Amino acid sequence: MVIEHSLEAMLDCGALETVMVALHPEDEIAQNIPCFDNAKVRQTLGGATRAESVLAALLALAEFADESDWVVVHDAARPCVPVEDIRKLIAAVKDTGMGGVLAEAIVDTVKLAYEDGKVVKTLNRNHLWRAQTPQVFRLGLLTKALQEAIETRQPITDEASAMESAGYSVQIVTGSPRNLKITVPEDLALAEFYLSSEQAHCDN
Repeated sequence: MVIEHSLEAMLDCGALETVMVALHPEDEIAQNIPCFDNAKVRQTLGGATRAESVLAALLALAEFADESDWVVVHDAARPCVPVEDIRKLIAAVKDTGMGGVLAEAIVDTVKLAYEDGKVVKTLNRNHLWRAQTPQVFRLGLLTKALQEAIETRQPITDEASAMESAGYSVQIVTGSPRNLKITVPEDLALAEFYLSSEQAHCDN
């Protein structure tokens, strides 16, 4: 299952004390996934949006974690994240003291267009990045940033955008193209290829 591979990557990185998973209130699948039996894995109920689900997980963590602790937020829909990328991101954040995100540099030509489909201009791709997860920030700062963003109905699409809106700097750590987000059925075949190739590499 997709979430199982994502959880295994987080557990395998070896740097996390606890993995909090925000689940749908009616979820009946998680209990049957072996890695949910890991002592590090805890569960809480998610919300109606990504931001609300992340906030719910942060508030659950706050019951036993310190506000200054680093938290690593990852999409369950990104099962192919390389473990070494997670470690690299955490190391960079600890080294600089600045929150950060995995991201992939955009190599395609990017056009700006509106609803009518007419191209307004071509953007300079040299400064454009495709944000991924994990994203790492201080527990207290991220919690407050998400609460404010939700209360003011800001268009938050990831944790970094909430932190940016709150006035904090965010660093980019180069991630892998294989860290795709599964959003359409066609993505599953590519994810399966990446996962099977990684397993073959480990077997050798």
